[in-house]
Amino acid sequence: MSNDLQPDDLALLKQAADGYQRLTGEIGKVIVGQHEIVRALLGAIFAEGHALIIGVPGLAKTLLVRTLADVLGWSFHRIQFTPDMMPADIIGMELLQEDQHGQRRMRFVPGPVFANIILADEINRTPPKTQSALLEAMQERTVTSMGKQHVLDRPFIVVATQNPIEQEGTYPLPEAQLDRFMFSLWIDYPPVSDEEDIVLATTAPREINLQPVFSKEQLIAFQSLVKRVPVSRHVVSYAVAIARATRPGNEAASDLAKQYVEWGAGPRAGQHMILAGKALAVLDGQPAVTAEHVRQVAPYVLRHRVLPNYQAASDGLDAGAIVARIINEISEPQYAS
Repeated sequence: MSNDLQPDDLALLKQAADGYQRLTGEIGKVIVGQHEIVRALLGAIFAEGHALIIGVPGLAKTLLVRTLADVLGWSFHRIQFTPDMMPADIIGMELLQEDQHGQRRMRFVPGPVFANIILADEINRTPPKTQSALLEAMQERTVTSMGKQHVLDRPFIVVATQNPIEQEGTYPLPEAQLDRFMFSLWIDYPPVSDEEDIVLATTAPREINLQPVFSKEQLIAFQSLVKRVPVSRHVVSYAVAIARATRPGNEAASDLAKQYVEWGAGPRAGQHMILAGKALAVLDGQPAVTAEHVRQVAPYVLRHRVLPNYQAASDGLDAGAIVARIINEISEPQYAS
């Protein structure tokens, strides 16, 4: 295993874990249930990863992301993607303006992407050219206008949403764009007790006072801590084994992948499983990553990186079902003697 955390890191780890409990408490004032999704989103944020949320309308996807921004004390912008949206509508544009001395010059006016957390609502409703404008921001944390780069402030997280039931007039995200998302999260209908609580809470007067839990500087420190969390070789081997099992042309491929997968996850999947596993370790106050952390994040990391083939469709298997079965087949490697 790599070097253990230093005493200052351990103190920071305790602050992060204690803060995670306060974060979930604050979010719970607004969001009923959805504990797994909240934990996953916070894991992505601590790992500086972007997330794609898929769910039918009315499941509070927008409210969840806005609430996250409130309890983190972050600036928040919601971008409603439409078929006629242009890249400049996202990143901003150069405008000819007059300064205080009467001189006219071009000045960059930032677009809505300049915020700490971006909700890209219905991202698959905008053409690829506009989707690609967001790609640079997600990958490089910069945007380019008139040949000049503009750096986005940290922290910067994109949470995009898709509606799974409306396919007409949509532009499926290309693989390069999908691969930039650390997680793909599916929000399902709530259980009956939660749905009753939602109806009761939202049909009566209520006053909610959300308190920011961390400063931006603290969160950035936690994000740096995540990268320093040690991980053993055998846990890395476990993550890599899961990723390689999804590739039908690989000698380590699962029989399920050979039968049902067109193409599987690339090396970034292993990177994201380990990084997200480190983030969950920090949320749990644990000084190292375990195979269980990897197992928890693997479905989120792999779901959008595995493409089922025609046979899978005819047999009623989607990517989520295939991934779940492959993960169950892979055993955790043993420690080297």
